[in-house]
Amino acid sequence: MRQFKESFRGYNRDDVNGFIDDVINKMETVISEVDKKDEEIERLYDKIKDYESRELNLNRALMMAENTSEQIRRMARDEADVVIEEARANANRIVNEALMRAEKTELEAALLRKNVSLFKKRLRNIIETQLELVDEIERVDF
Repeated sequence: MRQFKESFRGYNRDDVNGFIDDVINKMETVISEVDKKDEEIERLYDKIKDYESRELNLNRALMMAENTSEQIRRMARDEADVVIEEARANANRIVNEALMRAEKTELEAALLRKNVSLFKKRLRNIIETQLELVDEIERVDF
């Protein structure tokens, strides 16, 4: 605490005025510093709000990316399922066509065996008939 010199009607006016001037200067300095701090605080609050806004936007973008990724995975699974189903259907079709061709070939082979057998019987009959004719010709004397 500062001590003032006493003078004729109380304290020395110059000392008190000097003290008041010092206090005013210090108060102005403190007020200026407080104003600067307030401005800095306001700037930092604005920066925090900006960062919070960016964080919110990044979180939204991240969620959208995750959702999009999940949709792409789901679509890929669905497409894979469709491709697999088409492949199975094609495989079944190919197998069925092969079975039908095999069955047709089997029928044709059976028909050929039957025709060959029939041909052999007819040929045997013709040969036997010819042999009988030869036998008859031998029996007839000339």
